Amino acid sequence: MKGVEGRVTKTARSGPYFCGIDAAMDVVSGKWKSLILWELHHHGTRRFAELRRGLPGVSEKMLIQHLREMEADGLVLREVYREVPPKVEYSLTEHGTSLNQALAALGEWGAARIQRIGAEKVLSHDGAPHARSAQDS
Repeated sequence: MKGVEGRVTKTARSGPYFCGIDAAMDVVSGKWKSLILWELHHHGTRRFAELRRGLPGVSEKMLIQHLREMEADGLVLREVYREVPPKVEYSLTEHGTSLNQALAALGEWGAARIQRIGAEKVLSHDGAPHARSAQDS
């Protein structure tokens, strides 16, 4: 299945919803979806292994599941290249980019909360703290 801008497949969530927040939260529910959005926004097109390395703690199964759901919801484009070995790349669609922009204020709120409560930062695959600023959210 290949994601196409503006097309929502039959597996996409489609309500009914109480309000806009309910509809928005439906497509970003789950721990990893907002982080996948951030990773693709911050780093651009990524292969599966690159995404997994950029999201310490995500299981292969969970990443596959979330990417499939995000593709079905029109947030992520999955591009398959017919070569040996097979190459698959993920990128944000226009819809995914607009959702990421909508989440920016939530990211700013979260960054302020991290500072307020003195929370620890997650380490990236190379052992350095993730540099997720409010603007990168």
